[in-house]
Amino acid sequence: MATSRAPLRFAEAVSATVSECTKSGFFFDFDGTIAPIMRDPSAVRPVPGALDRLRLLATLVGRVAIVSARPAAFLCDRFPGVPRLSLFGLYGMQTVVDGRVRTEAEAGAWAPVIARVTADAARELPGEVLVEDKALMVALHYRSSPSLRGAVERWASAKAAELGLREQYGRMVVELRPPVEGDKGTLVERETQALTRAWYFGDDLSDGRAFEALRGREERDPAFLGVRVAVANGETGDELARRADFTIDAPEHTPHLLDHVIRAFPAAPYAG
Repeated sequence: MATSRAPLRFAEAVSATVSECTKSGFFFDFDGTIAPIMRDPSAVRPVPGALDRLRLLATLVGRVAIVSARPAAFLCDRFPGVPRLSLFGLYGMQTVVDGRVRTEAEAGAWAPVIARVTADAARELPGEVLVEDKALMVALHYRSSPSLRGAVERWASAKAAELGLREQYGRMVVELRPPVEGDKGTLVERETQALTRAWYFGDDLSDGRAFEALRGREERDPAFLGVRVAVANGETGDELARRADFTIDAPEHTPHLLDHVIRAFPAAPYAG
């Protein structure tokens, strides 16, 4: 869905952000955006340079956050020692507050159901499907065998209908999650209320909701500027790129784009 405003130039977006730095925020997806997509999800770490840029950025703007489908504890492990970095896991069902993971009570009540469906998936799906237990979500990865997509999606749909769960489709993965209200879009809408500038970086279908949230805020508030950055990929990135203001080719390019932003701040140290 196209934005209603004129196309945005990168220099204009950066200048507008610098001019209202304390009311500006940067929000990042994790996998495929500031970290590579890998067959083994547990092995994934931020791309080189990402942590350094986030540390610098957090000293220059009002808000920097990771918005991910990963559990919050995983994000804590991957982003140590980054002051003022907000971490939102499981699409916002988990938040890190003062170093501790806080889980929404409504979502937490579904833990036994998720445990059941995780065990069912491990028992019933082909061995090529990687079943990732996220405690309050289960991710069914078919990256090692893309031909299993149909079988995985049919199984997930049947389980969702049987147990009252919600499906989330992504890059060679289907996730089953509690049917609680909230996604990346509602989270970004909430967390940008006090901001006048907000950037969102993403690569997957779920990130489209965050793009929509920024667009909606622009339509309601002409003084607000939302900047949508898509990381291109051959799986789901084309659709997202059509709705983005700017596109980069890979997660490894995210730190380089942030360098251009950071260097525009008069008091910023050299980023890279």
